[in-house]
Amino acid sequence: VQLQASGGGLVQAGGSLRLSCAASRRTASTYAMAWFRQAPGKERELVSAITWSRGSTYYADSVKGRFTISSDDAKNTVHLQMISLKPEDTAVYYCAAGPAIGSSRSSYTYWGRGTLVTVSS
Repeated sequence: VQLQASGGGLVQAGGSLRLSCAASRRTASTYAMAWFRQAPGKERELVSAITWSRGSTYYADSVKGRFTISSDDAKNTVHLQMISLKPEDTAVYYCAAGPAIGSSRSSYTYWGRGTLVTVSS
C-alpha cells in the first residue's frame, strides 16, 4: 500500500489549508487512516484519524473545532481540512494507515511522505 500526501504550503495565521492522502488500495490493514505531525525538535504526534465508510473519528485536543477529517471512499482518499491555523500548527504532516485508530506511531503500518505546513504569524 502506498500513501500519497499533498496539500501543504505556507499560510498566514488564521488561514486555511486542506491536506489530502490518497491510498493505492484499501485492505483490512488500512481500515484506519491518520494524520500525524512533527514540529522541529518535537515528537511526532497524532492529529486526527478516521476509519473508512464514515466510521469513527479522532481529534487531538489542540485541533478540535479547527480541523475536520473526512474520507472519500470511492477515491481511497482522506482529507484534512484545517482552518484558523496557528503558528504552532507548523510542522511536517504525515499520512498513515493501519488496522485501527491508535495514538502511537506503532499502530500504523503504512506511511506517506510528509508534507510541510508553515503558518506565519
